[in-house]
Amino acid sequence: MIQKERIKPLNEKKIRKGKYVLYWMQASQRTEYNHALEYAISKANDLLQPVVVFFGITDHFPEGNERHYYFMLEGLREVKRSLEKRGIKMVIQRRSPELGIVTLAKDASLVMVDRGYLRIQKEWRKDVAQRLTCPLIQVESDVIVPVEEASPKEEYAAATFRPKIHKKLDHFLVPLKEREPVTDSLSLQFDRLDLENMDQVLSKLPIDRSVKRVHEFPGGTKEAKRHLAIFLEKRLDHYAELRNDPTLDSLSKMSPYLHFGQISPLYITLKAMETKSPGQEAFLEELIVRRELSMNFVFYHEKYDSFESIPEWARKTLKAHQKDKRPYVYTLQELESAKTHDPYWNAAQKEMVFKGKMHGYMRMYWGKKILEWSKTAEEAFRNALYLNNKYELDGRDPNGFAGVAWCFGKHDRPWGERPIFGNIRYMNDKGLMRKFDADEYVKMITNLEKRPSRSTRTRD
Repeated sequence: MIQKERIKPLNEKKIRKGKYVLYWMQASQRTEYNHALEYAISKANDLLQPVVVFFGITDHFPEGNERHYYFMLEGLREVKRSLEKRGIKMVIQRRSPELGIVTLAKDASLVMVDRGYLRIQKEWRKDVAQRLTCPLIQVESDVIVPVEEASPKEEYAAATFRPKIHKKLDHFLVPLKEREPVTDSLSLQFDRLDLENMDQVLSKLPIDRSVKRVHEFPGGTKEAKRHLAIFLEKRLDHYAELRNDPTLDSLSKMSPYLHFGQISPLYITLKAMETKSPGQEAFLEELIVRRELSMNFVFYHEKYDSFESIPEWARKTLKAHQKDKRPYVYTLQELESAKTHDPYWNAAQKEMVFKGKMHGYMRMYWGKKILEWSKTAEEAFRNALYLNNKYELDGRDPNGFAGVAWCFGKHDRPWGERPIFGNIRYMNDKGLMRKFDADEYVKMITNLEKRPSRSTRTRD
């Protein structure tokens, strides 16, 4: 079932007699539990036409680097193989998506697209909608509840958002039926990239190569489902009490795969609900309420990637304490090189650099300390966002923007006043030690540094 609330025409053009129905895949990089793909197949079957899937690889996605591109290409290679098994041709081109889709759409009866929430994603869709001579229909598939259905405005905090989204869940927590196309598109001819030799494809992209691919998280739906199966079987029961301990392997590891749309949040939720686990409620709070609150944030707040996105009370209190003496002040270079006095912070930074994913609890501590050790709160915000987006596989994401902003008061409340932070929530290393063995965490990351890089390993 595809709820009507997920479907939104982006222009008022009429369906025409073309050669195929075209799905512009951008945010939902998967073939399973993809509402946009299934809607495209449904419409194509009605017209007795084949489905073609297009993906454009831009050389200049904001802050993208080799780490991000390699992970994405691994997933896209799997998508191409999966689509071919269903008789669907995938056209991957090295071309900015909003340009490539217009060219392919010249022979299309209509075009489907999934939904993105970031500024560039919204701009692409708006531009294409105006330039196409056939319909462009957006189908939202990367949230449980479509963003405007969850709330018509930016929400102050999880406490205000939670009751609104919970009222909608029953309507949207419905399995998605997979359709088979009645007409095969594999014989259609297009110029396209061959992803079987990914190193060759990657070598031709003029991208930032300073941040290398990682071995911890191979890309693709199969890998995402493998991590999920392990989590549901072995970790979910104790998720609520163990999730804040980075020395234990207690998290789902879903965020990189969710970021690239390689797994559906609906699929994850339905699988978690099947378990009847005592950890289910805590996990779904993070997956649904907290994650979709971040979509609400970037969708409704135009300046989601700037210091101006944090609440007025937070900016006011930080400004009042701007001249407070800092115990330490570090440059961006010192932070990026993990050269602070704090072994726990250094370990968190190194975890992000080497693994491509920092433990969630440490990410909060990491952000709070950047605020404490920077000349100004504005500089701290810029540096935290820069580092997060550069090294995290799930950086450049609504969750990432909301997470950094949270360290500066977003989606939080005023706390007791203290130097530097004012009324912003404070964290220190004593808090870490109360929750887990912080020195053990440092040892774990030290051992991680000694492991060979992914480039020295082989993998299909």
